[in-house]
Amino acid sequence: MANENTVTVNRTFKSTVFIMLFEDKNNLLELYNAMTEKHYTDPELLEINTLENAIYMTMKNDVSFLIDGRLSLYEHQSTYNPNLPLRFLLYISKLYAGITKDANLYGTKVVHLPSPEFVIFYNGEEEKPERMVLKLSDMYEIKSREAKLELQAVMLNISGDNNTGLKEACRTLKEYAIYTNKIRKYTKSMVLSDAVERTINECIAEGVLEEFLKKHKAEAKEMSIFEYDQEKHMKQEREAAWEDGHSAGIEEGRAAEAKATAKRLSAMGMTIENIAKAVEASIEEIQEWID
Repeated sequence: MANENTVTVNRTFKSTVFIMLFEDKNNLLELYNAMTEKHYTDPELLEINTLENAIYMTMKNDVSFLIDGRLSLYEHQSTYNPNLPLRFLLYISKLYAGITKDANLYGTKVVHLPSPEFVIFYNGEEEKPERMVLKLSDMYEIKSREAKLELQAVMLNISGDNNTGLKEACRTLKEYAIYTNKIRKYTKSMVLSDAVERTINECIAEGVLEEFLKKHKAEAKEMSIFEYDQEKHMKQEREAAWEDGHSAGIEEGRAAEAKATAKRLSAMGMTIENIAKAVEASIEEIQEWID
């Protein structure tokens, strides 16, 4: 039987604690109600259509679902990413393609579509406003008064004391923010694995995500270590790229980061197959790195 140190995450990376929490329809409905000020009580009203195992350009959508004539796409980010409007465009195109696969797009009748909503839940260390709007048109090389194709995504900062009203309305989101804030706090003075372990134990003792963490303790620990380790190295990579800007050096840094991450995950007991998915390398490369 697998123990906490050898547990295998039998999920397609990118899996995160955020995704695990809000794959649960009860938690997702709670979040949707908080976002829209609705009062739905039946989680079966939600039709989850997240792009499971449908990775496009190495990207995978976090949570998407239908309810109320809306198609909502929720993403979680611990690192600010100005390219999310384009990623949302790729996601929504694939989702709409699936929704209309049996429709007559060449007919004379209008094909009706659910209205899209794009939301980013940001909990990074970099200071950001409580609410900001990211636009696809901001990415265009040539600016025009009226963009012929637009997509707007709302980014909500849930770190620290930001968006307390939303977090009070959604207990799961509030407790998730407490969980991530604790990890960040403890990583400043502790080894990452110890910081995550302390956070999980404290949260269980304090009733924060208690049921979830008791049930998924080993998996949550493994995913949190991976997620925060990646966040740290992404930050280091951006700083290095800013300093020298040489593409060859950046690629070399990415390779070194992938090797180091692979070795750490192997030491934690993760299988070679899952390590390969996590760092986007071949099984043969992983085997060579950890031998």
